[in-house]
Amino acid sequence: MTRNMGAIDRAIRIIAAVALLYAAFATDLTGGGLVQVAAVLVAAVFALTAAAGHCPLYRIVGLRTCRRG
Repeated sequence: MTRNMGAIDRAIRIIAAVALLYAAFATDLTGGGLVQVAAVLVAAVFALTAAAGHCPLYRIVGLRTCRRG
């Protein structure tokens, strides 16, 4: 996999993943059930793509937020 995510993009995804996990487990914001599961799944996708530095959706649409080189 070729990296297609820059450092700022990756940091935003990590912050979003932490916020979603907090909302899913530490608050009643999600209401539990399906919304809680969806929040955890989206957080997992954000965390995994940030760790890998590669977003499959970016590849499909031809987007690249990292420096070339």
